[in-house]
Amino acid sequence: MDECFEDLITSYIAQKVGVSNNFITHKLAANLADNLLQLNANQLLQSAGIGNALKHQHNDLIRNDRIYWLDKAHNDPFENEFFVQIEAFIAYLNRSCFAGITSYEFHYSLYERGAFYGKHLDQFQDNCSRQFSLISYLNPHWEPVHGGELLIYQQPHNQIITPTHGKTVFFKSNEIPHEVLVSTTKRMSITGWLKRS
Repeated sequence: MDECFEDLITSYIAQKVGVSNNFITHKLAANLADNLLQLNANQLLQSAGIGNALKHQHNDLIRNDRIYWLDKAHNDPFENEFFVQIEAFIAYLNRSCFAGITSYEFHYSLYERGAFYGKHLDQFQDNCSRQFSLISYLNPHWEPVHGGELLIYQQPHNQIITPTHGKTVFFKSNEIPHEVLVSTTKRMSITGWLKRS
């Protein structure tokens, strides 16, 4: 377990964007993908917005994915397994990097054909509680023609990350502008933030 945590932290230190291909197992990623597809079939996903509190709005010119928030109250075994991994990573991060993370929040995210999310930062202007962004991809049959890559804006060269099954990405929420390129098929992930009170 510590090895995949160290993969994220070491690559984050080297490139400001951590990547691990085994932060979650392929089996867990497949089960979470099944959850997401079932939620979609039951029409439980909601259009994602931008901003928070009174500034929250929906703007399809910026973002047009749909989401469903994870919650321990759902008592879903696969979501709970994901939470166990997140909590273990937070403990490791706090112990090894003195990050001071005290909480987290995550949601499923589904991009249908033609969906995207324009360039943005993950931290709100009036709330700096989000410290790190963490995304785990749930796309078992991703091919280059499917699009939906994560475009990271950084110097001296931008970075493109493919949303392949089981891959997890980790970066500082207030430092890394990024966008999700147009997807040509269903693109699935769990996206969230490690937070400091």
